[in-house]
Amino acid sequence: MTNTGVESQRDVAWACEASNRVLDQVSRAVVGKRESLELVLTGIVAGGHVLLEDFPGLGKTLAARSFAQALGLDFRRAQFTPDLLPADLTGSYVFDQSNATFEFRPGPLFTGLLLADEINRTPPKTQSALLEAMQEKQITVEGTTHQLTRPFHVLATANPVETEGTYPLPEAQLDRFLLRLAFGYPDEDEEWDVLSRRITRRAEEQSVDSVLSGEELIAIQQTAEDVFFHPEVGRYAIAITRETRTDSQLLVGASPRGSLALLTCARAYALIKGRNFVTPEDIKALAVGTLGHRVTVRPELWMSNITGDKVVRGLLDRVPVPAEYRPDH
Repeated sequence: MTNTGVESQRDVAWACEASNRVLDQVSRAVVGKRESLELVLTGIVAGGHVLLEDFPGLGKTLAARSFAQALGLDFRRAQFTPDLLPADLTGSYVFDQSNATFEFRPGPLFTGLLLADEINRTPPKTQSALLEAMQEKQITVEGTTHQLTRPFHVLATANPVETEGTYPLPEAQLDRFLLRLAFGYPDEDEEWDVLSRRITRRAEEQSVDSVLSGEELIAIQQTAEDVFFHPEVGRYAIAITRETRTDSQLLVGASPRGSLALLTCARAYALIKGRNFVTPEDIKALAVGTLGHRVTVRPELWMSNITGDKVVRGLLDRVPVPAEYRPDH
């Protein structure tokens, strides 16, 4: 940790307060999902991308648009379809007759927050157009590299049950998502809250206020890099990841990138909670979201309702939890 003094505490307090203002705004639009929204914001503060895999009509698109508005980011939406081409995302060179030159016209990737809607409805060739952008924050078109704006984040949506006209996401593509999350159905009171707000609003459209700028988001992300984690807490995260490689239900376990994703998210999550140190509880809260999509269940268990998320949940029960460590320990 680079700074544990008063200045660091002040930065953490500001980042926590700013994060909660963002969550307050997004919660105006997405009702009753504060915990899930915290995890989405965790992925953004950690500098990564989030896959929202859930049924239609549960607020995934609304959440993406609301986060872009609250964070003060440019927002673009790309509707993924079977005929979508890589150039439809990256942009392409177009011949300009006025000066007889080729001019690059950027695609929707050139934005602050991209909603990749129904990402599993486009072929792997087009899905792969996101790989360089998500990992390197740049794209290459016809041999020329173009840097993307900072910050740049992808919130992608996918339907977990509909298979007709869909293409499974390649493992390399899944690995680029820091977190995979689901909102789930609201309870009765939350669903009534959604309906009553719509009636009161007297319009289908809704928006939230901008409470941050892109520069302030970058400052929060930099503050997250200073969040402390004790080596024992780091080894606890590694132990969970390594356990996926020996579990009998899994064909392939999580790579070291999974361990890194778990620790990176834990630091951002601790910051949002107002702490400058990571606890084992932070690791447990994020293990399923960061590791569940990085493991492969054995084919013979596909009909047994065994999922990567369920396996990771089971691992948390048998991996020994260290005591909580703070910077002064």
